[in-house]
Amino acid sequence: MDNLIPAPARTGGEGSGGFVLDEATTLSAGPGTETTERWLRTTLGAAFGLPLAPAGVDAEGAPNTIELGIDPSLEPEGYRLGVAPTWGVRITGGSAAGVFWGAQTLRQLLDPEAFRRAPVAAGARKAVPFTEIEDGPRFRWRGLMLDVARHFMPKDGVLRMLDLLAAHKLNVFHFHLTDDQGWRIEIKRHPRLTEAGAWRARTKYGHRASELWDETPHGGFYTQDDIREIVAYAAERHIRVVPEIDIPGHSQAAISAYPELGNTDVIDTSALSVWDTWGVNPNVLAPTDNTLRFFEGVLEEVLELFPADTSPFIHIGGDECPKDQWKASPTAQARMADAGLADEDELQSWFIRHFDRWLTARGRRLIGWDEILEGGLAEGAAVTSWRGYAGGTTAAEAGHDVVMCPLQQVYLDYRQDGGPDEPMPIGYVRTLEDVYRFEPVPPGLSEEASGHIMGTQANVWTEVMQNRDRVDYQVFPRLAAFAEVAWSCLPAPGERDFADFERRMNTHYARLDALGVGYRPPTGPRPWQRRPGVLGRPIEGPPPTV
Repeated sequence: MDNLIPAPARTGGEGSGGFVLDEATTLSAGPGTETTERWLRTTLGAAFGLPLAPAGVDAEGAPNTIELGIDPSLEPEGYRLGVAPTWGVRITGGSAAGVFWGAQTLRQLLDPEAFRRAPVAAGARKAVPFTEIEDGPRFRWRGLMLDVARHFMPKDGVLRMLDLLAAHKLNVFHFHLTDDQGWRIEIKRHPRLTEAGAWRARTKYGHRASELWDETPHGGFYTQDDIREIVAYAAERHIRVVPEIDIPGHSQAAISAYPELGNTDVIDTSALSVWDTWGVNPNVLAPTDNTLRFFEGVLEEVLELFPADTSPFIHIGGDECPKDQWKASPTAQARMADAGLADEDELQSWFIRHFDRWLTARGRRLIGWDEILEGGLAEGAAVTSWRGYAGGTTAAEAGHDVVMCPLQQVYLDYRQDGGPDEPMPIGYVRTLEDVYRFEPVPPGLSEEASGHIMGTQANVWTEVMQNRDRVDYQVFPRLAAFAEVAWSCLPAPGERDFADFERRMNTHYARLDALGVGYRPPTGPRPWQRRPGVLGRPIEGPPPTV
């Protein structure tokens, strides 16, 4: 009861004894709770080998029933969970999502064996304590950004990650699908994006300054049916998917497949291949009508694959776009003159504004990294603030919605410890406690601007994460701390009870073990998690608040 992560808002009514799931336990699902009903049967039912048969018509209030219902008077993602000897388990949510988050709490109230896929020690099922819980999230956007462009994660790994997000009450999956190093989504009208753009001949091993290379060709992509499956799987878990198609920078994979998209009057774009190293790439999209039409075609297929009810936001990147080629390009300079643009920053804004209007006309909202503020931001656009708090603060004060994800705090590719055994150490040290003390709303923000902070997300860039095990190591256990920051109404960072969180993590580690998560242990990396001698880019000292 006192080991829940994230911590619930209110608990009470705990008494002796508890409710034990057994072969006679039934499941009563009210209208609108079908996703949770299916999840309970396929997850808890599998973990304990129980059928959780449908309850009869007179089952309401029966003592051996899990009862699901919706009460619109609750906040949409809020829930009440009650366990009593007279009526079993009752989960009531403000919406279908609230019911689902209540079911996640029920799972945690059971033994960590509830996180396994098949019955283990079936004769020793843990009782759910008699209790009452009222809970709901602080933020409506609680997300994780996963970069599958630098290192491809096969579909099953993505589905597994969605399960892990759901287990931590995170509700946004930001799907970074394109970059210089690979294009990962099938676009039928432009087949070379995956035929050529999804594969690179070799890969830099470690930081870009490393002399090591992995000479194994790397690549992969999701078919359109894969994408539909991922989106549907997320929707069943009340997770919104935010696809990212990165423009106008981070586009070498697309240019290598279709050279006419690049600045052909500056460089020979036909000589470009999918990029095999890391960093900020100089090869950016040309500001031509052909480029606009090309990416409109891409986005038409993206919108069909990511329906508006599950993906109201479309991320267009907009970050790290060097302007050198535009400065040297007669075509780009002519575009600036025709459009009355003062400089290349405004030319980037011209790109962003075009797609903001295009998406708005189709009932979607554009979101981009905080560089889209440069040169002026389109009225309806939202911002993911990654370079620090400053971009998000500026955007929120100007009336734009913001997701806070400052690199100094919640980049989970950054190292977790300063010791020599950390694999491919990148960036500042961000410990479990550091993440737990992250505050998404910057101090000094006006009350009105604070209302524009939709929430927060942790970002996972995979340049030095070659496979699922490396992603696990970097993301966990820190994602558990981040989930509590995003969900729970915590005190100010300095007043947070990290010792209690650590205590609760002792149980949570057992849950992660049951889920097969290769997290970093509190004592340091296991022997097979180390990568000694591979050059990283560690930054010493505490990160600045910017």
